Amino acid sequence: MITTLSQAPDSIVLEPGQSLRTAVDAGAWLQVAEGRVRVVSPPGWFGDTVFMAEAVLDEGDVHRLERGGWIEVSALTPVHLRVHAPMASPASAAAYSEVRPVMRFVRLLTGW
Repeated sequence: MITTLSQAPDSIVLEPGQSLRTAVDAGAWLQVAEGRVRVVSPPGWFGDTVFMAEAVLDEGDVHRLERGGWIEVSALTPVHLRVHAPMASPASAAAYSEVRPVMRFVRLLTGW
């Protein structure tokens, strides 16, 4: 079963075999609090070829997403995963919410 969300929740709980597709911003990072998970990165280009990198994360691992876009998270065991937003200085935090490229794109697609 694959669930698709336009914005990543702060905390994700999945059972083995479940997957989640969600949009994240560049610089976001994932922290595996419990379990084992496979993460497929947002699509990227290498020359004229589209590629998506995969990473398997174990309990305690942290994974930073260099590029923003849609990721897929698949549970290999029961998983509790935390999604952390990119770091922003307090002065730019208000402005940052308006310039987040992935969320701006999602708002354009969904009309909200």
